[in-house]
Amino acid sequence: MKKAIFILLVLASAIAACTGDETFTPKPKGYFRIKFPKKEYRVYDAGCPFTFEYPVYANLVSDNEKNAQPCWLNMQFTEFNGNLHLTYHGVLSEKDYNNMTEAARTLAMKHTIRANAIDQKLINFPDKKVYGVYYAIEGNTASSVQFFLTDSVNHYFRGALYFNERPQYDSIQPVVKFIKKDIDKMIETFRWKN
Repeated sequence: MKKAIFILLVLASAIAACTGDETFTPKPKGYFRIKFPKKEYRVYDAGCPFTFEYPVYANLVSDNEKNAQPCWLNMQFTEFNGNLHLTYHGVLSEKDYNNMTEAARTLAMKHTIRANAIDQKLINFPDKKVYGVYYAIEGNTASSVQFFLTDSVNHYFRGALYFNERPQYDSIQPVVKFIKKDIDKMIETFRWKN
């Protein structure tokens, strides 16, 4: 008799559990887990008037665009499908310098339409004669980081980070944060040769 009551209770519990009013909640869309490489750096010191450190997991290649000039480089982050486009110009006059710095500001501010925020940070290393502005751009924009470096007299160097993906800030934010540290290291170790 005890076995029959026990079996009856188990069956009643099972039936009650299966007939409850359940609401289905779908799982939110997830993103792939990203494994970041260890931070290690090497020195770029080629035939250009500058030198800096860059990560070993990035490939530094000459820009192969049609109008590319000497010392225009692409730092390829192939693992993350991104590029840091680097351009160098010699400064010929005060007018050229003013035009280049205004062009850098204009290119960064073009992202205000889609940006949540654009933070500007001054770069100031007087002992190395390296000055400039760093633009950290947040939101679904084509570029997440832009900057320029200069000695205010002879040299002008500009960088812009782009990903070969449709901008989705939530999904690329960890990668941007990771690469920003590499850009910071590049700027901290940047030196003019003359």
